[in-house]
Amino acid sequence: RRLMWVIPLVILVNIFIIYLQFRHLPITLTVFAGIPVAFAGGMICLAWNSVEINTAVWVGFIALFGIAVDDGVVMATYLDQVFTRRRLTTVEDIRRATVDAGLKRIRPCLMTTATTIIALAPVAFSTGRGSDVAKAMAWPVIGGMTVELLTLFVVPVVFAGYKELKMNMGLADRHWQGIEAAGDELDPKGKVAALTS
Repeated sequence: RRLMWVIPLVILVNIFIIYLQFRHLPITLTVFAGIPVAFAGGMICLAWNSVEINTAVWVGFIALFGIAVDDGVVMATYLDQVFTRRRLTTVEDIRRATVDAGLKRIRPCLMTTATTIIALAPVAFSTGRGSDVAKAMAWPVIGGMTVELLTLFVVPVVFAGYKELKMNMGLADRHWQGIEAAGDELDPKGKVAALTS
């Protein structure tokens, strides 16, 4: 019964922390889109492995919600940096910037997901005393992180769709005037490179 308010509280805290990062509600909700995707993956994994819903499962989901937003934050942060740097004057500019940013952040996101799944694999296949509880916590995370790879597509698409909608409606946006031309790139760490003369 306590988990009935703990889980929504965890979700609200996640949203608040993401908002502190971006200070922008639409981007926050874009990143949050990864949580429902991860939740669906966790439930599918539980059904596939015939795991009953219990307290340990919900603890696993709480951990999953915290982990699931990582890829979304990485992707949205880099998208925001690319959009800030480039001059976006057409819908095609938005789509090109989205594709470029997405391609450069696929590897870090894949590494995060892979290391999480690999670390939990021994727990999911463990045997002996207490293994049932450990498995119940591990499977939601494994299933959620596996399906959460869709975030690599969900976040950029939602992000670009929101910007395209604003541009088509003629609304002002700080990303319409970049600090450099569209051909410039960011450094490998995702930070804006120093301007060269």
